[in-house]
Amino acid sequence: MNLWLQLLRLRKPLTTVARRTGLSRLGAFNETWTFLILAVLVVYFTLAAPGKFLTTYDLTQIATNAAIYLVLGVGMTFVIITAGIDLSVGSILVLSAVLSAEYTVHHGGAGSGWGAVLVSSLIALVTGLLWGALQGWLVAKAKVPPLIVTLGGFGAALGIAEIVTKGEDPTGAVSSKLQESIGFGKLFGQIPWLVVIAFVMTVVFALVLARTRFGLHTYAIGSNPEAARRAGVAVDRQLITVYALTGLLCGLGAVMWLAYFGTTSIAGHATDNLTVITAVVLGGASLIGGRGSVLGTVIGVFIPAVLSTGLIIIGVQQYWQDVTIGAVLVLAVYLDQLRRRRREHA
Repeated sequence: MNLWLQLLRLRKPLTTVARRTGLSRLGAFNETWTFLILAVLVVYFTLAAPGKFLTTYDLTQIATNAAIYLVLGVGMTFVIITAGIDLSVGSILVLSAVLSAEYTVHHGGAGSGWGAVLVSSLIALVTGLLWGALQGWLVAKAKVPPLIVTLGGFGAALGIAEIVTKGEDPTGAVSSKLQESIGFGKLFGQIPWLVVIAFVMTVVFALVLARTRFGLHTYAIGSNPEAARRAGVAVDRQLITVYALTGLLCGLGAVMWLAYFGTTSIAGHATDNLTVITAVVLGGASLIGGRGSVLGTVIGVFIPAVLSTGLIIIGVQQYWQDVTIGAVLVLAVYLDQLRRRRREHA
């Protein structure tokens, strides 16, 4: 029987899945609500620091700083829609960056050519892909809860990175060609290449999620994995692919990080998972699965980015920035629960 007809006849019909894809009025409401929060923050910091916030420089910096988190957030969106979680994104980025950097160090260092840049970038992508696929296999086949798998992955990936580097960021880890082109280069002299890469990834995977069978299967698993299995969806394979995709995007994030910052920053990614999960949940994705959109994640990513930039401009210490972002995550989850209860009552 056709997959679509089976989904229509199951306990969780396709119309229910579609309502949770962000294409329905509820999805539009979530994205509008999130955008209003972003607008309020922009207005507040503009009034609190007149002439200092929302300058062209600030907008460029906010977009550049958000670009890497947006790439990670796209992958996290797929994971959370399946009712999963990935706490290891920051550590996968670090491990991918370290292995990429080690190759560069031994093949010309900062003066290495485009051949070394290509190979080192490929190493980062493959490392992320394989680590993500391994975690997906443990979730799908070994039936270990995603929280435990990715929490273990968080520690293991970081530990391996520290073993390889002895806990120190290697010198000569990034080719100057990579930094001058992708890291500091701008399309038409105006738009940073990091922003362009993030934009392309966002558009591509937004279309994949909203317009392809892969996206439909992702939503179906998050809504009701057993119903999806009975309808013919290869649930295990889909989960492995989703986690592998997230790992691959972490590898891409590692290349972007190396290009922009010129270092692996081993100790600088402990809260990446918090930042990315906050963005995805703020964007309307439900931690119980079945609902979310890449567009919502885009808006959600810019809320912490604007928060961090605005708090720095008005002189708030870094420690309070972390407290604020953590509080925003709790608030986002609370509001998500409220929306879910109201929807169930309705």
